[in-house]
Amino acid sequence: MTDAAELRHRTRELLAAYPPATTGRRDFLRARFDAGLAWVHYPAGLGGLGAPRSLQAAVDAELEAAGAPDNDPRRIGIGLGMAAPTILRYGTEEQKRLYLRPLWVGEEVWCQLFSEPGAGSDLAALGTRAVRDGDDWVVNGQKVWTSSAHLARWAILIARTDPDVPKHQGITYFICDMTDPGVEVRPLRQVTGEAEFNEVFLTGVRIPDSRRLGEIGDGWRVAQTTLMNERVSIGGMRIPREGGMIGPVAKTWRERPELRTHDLHQRLLALWVEAEVARLTGERLRQQLSAGQPGPEGSGMKLAFARLNQEISGLEVELLGAEGLLYDDWTMRRPELVDFTGREAGYRYLRSKGNSIEGGTSEVLLNIVAERVLGLPAEPRTDKDVAWKDLAR
Repeated sequence: MTDAAELRHRTRELLAAYPPATTGRRDFLRARFDAGLAWVHYPAGLGGLGAPRSLQAAVDAELEAAGAPDNDPRRIGIGLGMAAPTILRYGTEEQKRLYLRPLWVGEEVWCQLFSEPGAGSDLAALGTRAVRDGDDWVVNGQKVWTSSAHLARWAILIARTDPDVPKHQGITYFICDMTDPGVEVRPLRQVTGEAEFNEVFLTGVRIPDSRRLGEIGDGWRVAQTTLMNERVSIGGMRIPREGGMIGPVAKTWRERPELRTHDLHQRLLALWVEAEVARLTGERLRQQLSAGQPGPEGSGMKLAFARLNQEISGLEVELLGAEGLLYDDWTMRRPELVDFTGREAGYRYLRSKGNSIEGGTSEVLLNIVAERVLGLPAEPRTDKDVAWKDLAR
């Protein structure tokens, strides 16, 4: 069985063969993937070595010390955190070999075509249709709140393939080429002035059946893998102490004593403790992931992430007073990354409002925690056994 010492040895061999100082970034990343050091818990040949997930830290530490490039994980976060685990679990061997390497290296950006104007919180009510036509599926519909769609080559997509069965049963999961005819991406401007989100229109888009993930009609189960991993990737990110939103507030408090009041001091202390508890809980969650697939705990982490970001950013605006309302760039931009900590307090305050919607609304996540963690009775669902075509819309 591969252990930490062997992984460190393999990493040093990689660094000797491909010195980061003289090797192109993409060439180094491809070599790292091929050496099984991309994500060590993945199977051999797919960027890993079948090693325990916890041993990734040993590889990362060696590479960081040597100044090796990373794969810009924030830019390709949807691919890494959502598409890849789903492809690994449900994809064919051909799909795994086709998509995982360029995804991890960062050659191709991915996006997620799940939410719709009429099916946000109730995702299973989605109406985008996919109709079989020979070896293809013809897709028509509209998706919304799609991060990175303006940058993406590929998308993970769920669509209605059988309207005659209950809504959770008639869904199928596909991989969509965002460059195909019939795919139209339009920007959605947010309160921050940016347009990091998009709406996507699918008109007669042909998707080969070879790009289907999982069985026909089993898309809801496949999508659960994506959603559970999404919540872990949003709420369980590895950050240092005073990383994230609490960092800028603590820095301002230390550097500008003239802004301090007793009330703000007490609130800052309470939020600092909560942020540290959430950070340590995230570490524990990642340790649990080493033993298997993500579960409902990720929903709890994502809930805490959203609430803390909103409360911390609100405190920061209060601390700065009128200065906290300043925001120096309202022009419409199409950012590749969402930068919370490198912008003004006013930006953080506005952008954090979306945290309780993206990646699953807080109301839905509360239901998941209540039912799957606390074991409380499920909410009544009167449409559970009704065919999708008969639902009121």
